[in-house]
Amino acid sequence: MKKLLVDFNKAFESKVRLGIMSVLMVNDEADFNTLKELLNLSDGNLASHIKALEEMKYIHVNKQFIGRKPNTNYSASKDGRKAFHAHLKSLEILIKSQTI
Repeated sequence: MKKLLVDFNKAFESKVRLGIMSVLMVNDEADFNTLKELLNLSDGNLASHIKALEEMKYIHVNKQFIGRKPNTNYSASKDGRKAFHAHLKSLEILIKSQTI
């Protein structure tokens, strides 16, 4: 069983981080409010998970102003995409190994 989980990434054990990466894998980018609404999260909860993914270098953060309003967009980094794909592959292998 341990060998099956070799590429299982603990960063994605959190359903919030799994959700954030899922959104960013199928979209070029997403802003803070979009992620908050899609994942039904509070500002603080989303911000803490975004920070964790940023520290792991799994996402890029782009802060800018639109007019006078701040706007922050997020995108999956190359390392983040690679790690997420490996995690999904690990889950797929685990699932397929469970057939009787």
